[in-house]
Amino acid sequence: MKPESVATQHGPRAQRLPWAKLALGLAAIAALIALGRVAGGRVDEFRTWIDGFGVLGPIVFVAAYALGVVAFLPGAALTLAGGAIFGVVKGTAIVFAAAVLGSTLAFLIARYLARGFVEQRIAGNAQFAAIDRAIGQQGRKIVFLLRLSPVFPFSLGNYALGLTRVSLVDYGVAAAGMLPGTLLYVYLGSVAGEVASAAASGGAQVGKTALTAVGLAATALVTIFVTRIARRALAEASGQDLAAKAEG
Repeated sequence: MKPESVATQHGPRAQRLPWAKLALGLAAIAALIALGRVAGGRVDEFRTWIDGFGVLGPIVFVAAYALGVVAFLPGAALTLAGGAIFGVVKGTAIVFAAAVLGSTLAFLIARYLARGFVEQRIAGNAQFAAIDRAIGQQGRKIVFLLRLSPVFPFSLGNYALGLTRVSLVDYGVAAAGMLPGTLLYVYLGSVAGEVASAAASGGAQVGKTALTAVGLAATALVTIFVTRIARRALAEASGQDLAAKAEG
């Protein structure tokens, strides 16, 4: 087959892909605006409830988040709430601390208390088998890449990593890989919170919300770029095409 034929075959797909991504981006923005308007009252209620604890509010949030991670609850909702309540900078710090605490608790539970249960949950999982082998050679690096681009579900992955040979110290250091994703979701929650506030104030904060949305778009692009690099590196280190499996 000639090179021109290959280009012809892949050309239309390559042209359609940006439009598909643009459509998904516009749909996500529309959903975000709708979410902010519908959940405006709820966001304010939750913020008031957290504020009611005074200086202990962030601690209460961290404890609730960490327990949710241990209980296999999706962390996305609480991460979004953290952004809406605390803002981007403070929210990222608080949510990251909560995610590290929750994931570490799950890691320790799997290693010392519930090893048999976790082994049953991941038995026969080819992805985990490849990851386990790679961790045996480059523990901290592999866990860091998993945090950058979780090809294994986050909640279950915390427990599964407790069965590997990675040390607790390396596991904790590699948690830094969660920062890009945490920042993105917190930023998303912050935009939703500002949309809710703008709706409640009759649109007085529309300009500020628009600027925050632009920052969100830039953050999302950087996070996607970093994630793709991490997936390729993880696939090379583990010897399997984990990136393709994760997307499939």
